[in-house]
Amino acid sequence: MTTTSSSTARADGSARAMKVAAPMRAPRPRRRPGLLALGVALVAVGALAAAWLVSTSSARVAVLVAARDVAYGTVLTDADLGTVEVAGASGVAVIPAGERDRVVGQVAATTIVAGSLLAPAQLTAATPPEAGEVLVGVPLKADRLPAGGLTPGDRVLIVETPGADGDPPTGPPATLAATVVRIGPADLNGVSVLDVTVAAGDGPALAARAATGRIALVLLPQVAAS
Repeated sequence: MTTTSSSTARADGSARAMKVAAPMRAPRPRRRPGLLALGVALVAVGALAAAWLVSTSSARVAVLVAARDVAYGTVLTDADLGTVEVAGASGVAVIPAGERDRVVGQVAATTIVAGSLLAPAQLTAATPPEAGEVLVGVPLKADRLPAGGLTPGDRVLIVETPGADGDPPTGPPATLAATVVRIGPADLNGVSVLDVTVAAGDGPALAARAATGRIALVLLPQVAAS
């Protein structure tokens, strides 16, 4: 009897110990439908925003383009203009195709190359000379001109040179900034007359120098239209 009771007591103690040592189950996380719905909504909004940005950047608009070369100082005609589609968000200064009638009759403020997009800075309302300028004809021999030639719209410096038997100046020679408008054909002596525009105050001095033939010409870097 005593032995049986002791065995039963040990068995009961072991059972209680096992129950105490058994690990407790972690509580299940509670689902929060509100946060889940909010996350789905944010994802949808992000997708829509991305689609809008892509469609906006890829939207194309019709703009004006030069159909052929247009020399500086030339009045634009309808035949000078074409249209092309470009990305609406290109960031380049362009002229919408709907302004074609306004552009016809404008004057090229620089030489415009065929196929280039027309920009507002390339156009002006008046033919050279503009207000504050005068037009002067300058005769020059071929050896006083750049070997590569000139085109209307080129920016140049007209430099005073010494006489045929004179010594070079000891200091910087006198110069005048000018813009080429037209280049006449060379005569039998190889002299071409360049029509150039200069500031109104410099016109008389340039005309006097041109009459002596003691001038040369320096081609300046061109300024890109913005």
